[in-house]
Amino acid sequence: MDSEHRNYVGGRWVDAASGRTLTSLNPADHDDVLGTFPASAADDVARAVEAARAAYPAWRRTPVPKRADYVLRVGLILEQRKEELARLMTREMGKTLRETRADVQEGIDFCHYMAGEGRRFFGLTMPAELPSKFSMTVRHPAGVAALITPWNFPIAIPLWKIAPALVCGCTAVFKPAEDTPLLATILVQLFEEVGLPPGVLNLVHGLGEEAGAPLVEHPGIDVVSFTGSREVGTIVAEVCARLGKRCSLELGGKNALIVMPDADLDLAVEAAAWGAFATSGQRCTSTSRLIVTDEVRAEFTRRLLERVATMKVGSGLEPDVELAPLINAKQKERVLEYVGVGTQEGAVVLTGGHELTGPGYERGNFLEPTVFDNMTPGMRIAQEEIFGPVTGIIAASTLQEAIEIANSTEYGLSCAIYTRDIGATFIAINELEFGVVYVNAPTIGAEVQLPFGGMKGTGNGHREAGPQALDEFTEWKAVSVDFSGKVQKAQMDE
Repeated sequence: MDSEHRNYVGGRWVDAASGRTLTSLNPADHDDVLGTFPASAADDVARAVEAARAAYPAWRRTPVPKRADYVLRVGLILEQRKEELARLMTREMGKTLRETRADVQEGIDFCHYMAGEGRRFFGLTMPAELPSKFSMTVRHPAGVAALITPWNFPIAIPLWKIAPALVCGCTAVFKPAEDTPLLATILVQLFEEVGLPPGVLNLVHGLGEEAGAPLVEHPGIDVVSFTGSREVGTIVAEVCARLGKRCSLELGGKNALIVMPDADLDLAVEAAAWGAFATSGQRCTSTSRLIVTDEVRAEFTRRLLERVATMKVGSGLEPDVELAPLINAKQKERVLEYVGVGTQEGAVVLTGGHELTGPGYERGNFLEPTVFDNMTPGMRIAQEEIFGPVTGIIAASTLQEAIEIANSTEYGLSCAIYTRDIGATFIAINELEFGVVYVNAPTIGAEVQLPFGGMKGTGNGHREAGPQALDEFTEWKAVSVDFSGKVQKAQMDE
């Protein structure tokens, strides 16, 4: 595979105007270089937006099922190349092969699902209040879209944005995370392979400050879809509000798993360990708070520590590894700082909390899985998204107290409750302020046919996946056809 990669603008692979590049490294082995990529800036972004705008009129007029067919064909190629791409993903962003295979599979599933929406793309008909008049709604593309994605799901999340944007009739400029440029390049190559017209999907690599910011601000962008940190998302929202752009934000979470006295503790412990430490806690749905009722707290803690002690840390290419490296050294240091914050606040580290540097770990970003006890709801480690292999146990006396603790953060993405009580189940469903709620299932594990997104500071009300994904990239158009042969005046007494 070529180690020097380019942007994709107007159907051509081009270098950044400056000639500067970025390097993609394996987070488990910094000696493993996956390639160099353009360090793009505002002029590169401008060319990509210009190409997307030029392609928009013809793409908007392309029949929806034909637009969707390109997405379907990409999904079929992903099926054929699943293992190859999973292995590349493990090398580029670190997570285990089991997880990278699932990432590619989620992309496959979403391509198939969204291709089906191209045959649906439903509007509504409704009665008119006047005779000889027909009323309906239809969807209209939102325009040229900026798609800005994170590194932790480098196939699935880009396709959550690219697939509905294209099906809806938008053209797009895709700016992937600088930590996972290779997977983004390959994904765009697949759309080129299936014959997507030039300019419909453009790719611009680069840092957020140098490429992402000018993309959001460019006057040729009509809609921005951003997944990332709340800090950056707030800036995106402010810029879009000032410039009158539509924007969709998914900004992370501080997710909780509630364990009730009647819970199946074996299931709850496995869900807690999987939810907290899959992808080394680098998921927006990771379980960073364990809210455990008093009756089972001691036993739950004992079993959890036993389970965590069995979790091997290492390269995601090793079949028995459960915790792979963190994405980069900066994120590793951030997580270690939060461990220090937690101990200063009075939480107790029951296990973990250290960097791994011995044989096999010297060329990567490895941390031990970390479990805090005596975590209280007001602590920073209970309020702020850490995005690493760190979780903590918070005590609760009652269901209502557990729900209040779960709801006590500025985030509202994913929450789980383990209970056999049908009453507690429905109280939790009604009272939890989260966009995704699981009963007797972990906080992680989105399915493509369900809307994904959160309440409060997690986002701005939009949902990705499910049929609701179409709302991100379309405007609703109300249409009325009057065939009465005269001017009829609505709400006027005649």
